[in-house]
Amino acid sequence: MNMTNILSRIKKLAAGILAASFVLFPTASYGAGEAQSIAAVSPDDPLPFDLDCASAVLMDAETGTVLYNKNGSEPLPPASVTKIMTLLLVMEAIDDGKLTLTDTLQASEYGASMGGSQIYLEPGEEMTVEDLIKSVVISSANDAAVTLAEAVAGTETAFITMMNERAAALGMNNTNFENATGLDDTTVNHVTSALDIALMSRELIRKHPLILQYSSIWMDTVRNGAFGLTNTNRLIRFYSGATGLKTGSTSKAKFCVSATACRNGMHLIAVIMGAPTRDVRNEAAKSLLDHGFANYSVYRDEGGAGPDIKVTGGVDGVCPTSYAPFSALLSKGDAEKTAKEIEIDGSAAAPLKKGDVVGKVRYTVDGKMIGSSDIVCSADVEKIGFFTLLSRILSSFTLS
Repeated sequence: MNMTNILSRIKKLAAGILAASFVLFPTASYGAGEAQSIAAVSPDDPLPFDLDCASAVLMDAETGTVLYNKNGSEPLPPASVTKIMTLLLVMEAIDDGKLTLTDTLQASEYGASMGGSQIYLEPGEEMTVEDLIKSVVISSANDAAVTLAEAVAGTETAFITMMNERAAALGMNNTNFENATGLDDTTVNHVTSALDIALMSRELIRKHPLILQYSSIWMDTVRNGAFGLTNTNRLIRFYSGATGLKTGSTSKAKFCVSATACRNGMHLIAVIMGAPTRDVRNEAAKSLLDHGFANYSVYRDEGGAGPDIKVTGGVDGVCPTSYAPFSALLSKGDAEKTAKEIEIDGSAAAPLKKGDVVGKVRYTVDGKMIGSSDIVCSADVEKIGFFTLLSRILSSFTLS
């Protein structure tokens, strides 16, 4: 090897070492990304029909979009629709390991004393958590509701405190619970609103879909088949796609319901409060649900792997990426017109952490953006060390 070749290789080696010193100090930084679930609708027109009730709300369960609102923030007595919060706290106790569906609970004298709808528990009678839940959901049993409440909190009084704290956490700003059942003969200010009912209904069915297995049952039994249960929600039998959720009626509250139904992947919540009769209540809920299914649809992208991104100064030269599922509630027909565009940086400097945002997926309808989802790193990429880089350069120098 002559002197000219040796000098040429030394220059290349020096240039490589200099480059290594630069790639060890990247200036770019990236934050953590997240998926979105949004609504891209603005339903301004009133419904083409009137609802004979004190208040009503139609909500999309996935995005939380309110599609119809009639006096939705007005505090009103909810009757047994109260039990949606009772069931939510019970299901959360199960998630936390405080209860299991197979646990056997014993009815207290107080729990067994509840009037109204009931399964006629005797003081000291034992029943599984699952059968008590079924009794509450299907037959609106007040004695079963209090038995569950006492199991979760020790006393109904302590449970009521939990109910109101959970309501506040959900943003139920027009709610005050005074019992776990909705019985209102002796209550002073046991109220909630149609919007608040929709909020707690959404929380229950999205976080605890098991409840829909019970609320969609038309007839069942407890006590080993000795006591029959028939769903108080007739929509379960007569409305296509109905999944639940809870009815209520007293002379003070009149007729109320939180009716849930799912068609073509879209889950709706229709809340009716203060209807004059059961049939009027049911027809109002059906009209709201029909309106929602006829005029709206959900666009979904399941997410997945994105394009690899080049990495400078990293142990690895590329980093895999991914993006989270995305959904948007749209006016009927717009879902088919939704376009997806991937925007990603050409390269990024190490180090990179799993979850770092390196791009976006943008979703549009007729050129108007309806939302986006972050593209994130699927793995860590460590910064390459000086000596590791030098070793690679020397190896290349030796082999060339």
